[in-house]
Amino acid sequence: MSGDNLAILVPVLRRPHRVKPLMDSIKRATPDARVVFITDPGDYEEHCAIAVERTPKTTVLTTGGNYAHKINRGFEHCSERLLFLGADDLEFHPGWLEACVEKLEEGADVVGTQDLCNPAVIRGEHATHFLVMRDYVELLGTIDEAGKILHEGYEHEYVDNELIETAKARGVYAFANDAVVEHLHPLVGKAPTDELYDRMPARMKTGKAVYDKRRHLWQ
Repeated sequence: MSGDNLAILVPVLRRPHRVKPLMDSIKRATPDARVVFITDPGDYEEHCAIAVERTPKTTVLTTGGNYAHKINRGFEHCSERLLFLGADDLEFHPGWLEACVEKLEEGADVVGTQDLCNPAVIRGEHATHFLVMRDYVELLGTIDEAGKILHEGYEHEYVDNELIETAKARGVYAFANDAVVEHLHPLVGKAPTDELYDRMPARMKTGKAVYDKRRHLWQ
């Protein structure tokens, strides 16, 4: 399964400096992939940075909203069989897609990747970015809404927990340790902090509350 079946969904907000390094790593690792940037209205510098780096296989959607909302809108606007739930602070390592496809061929529909950042991910116990089969989303989706990859009640944090635990409950989750999609995060000194990173503790609190209300749906 080649990269021409792949759409990399990238919600973005006020990090124009990340567009070029992200695109460079995608071009090295999966040059045939479609890259779908999902932006906010009025984010002028981000739009300009994407315009400089875009290729014929780059799509730009302007929708606003939280991470889950943007991912779902990206899904609706592409037709590729494979969807990668990405971000702008990632570095794709060569071979990541092939390692994920091995898990798909073994029966998984949702595959977590190795981010070299989160301690639980490094141990293979969690994941923060995923390859997802389109058929899975169309037929099953979230635990309570077919046609959506992520529940939009989460601002950002804990949306990955629900995705993993739902797929595990359905018996279709796998972790691909050799699929390295590095998370260049301030928590491990791989990026400077900014206002979006600084809001993470508050988002964690609200995300946990949403997760706690919903977890009975898949447990």
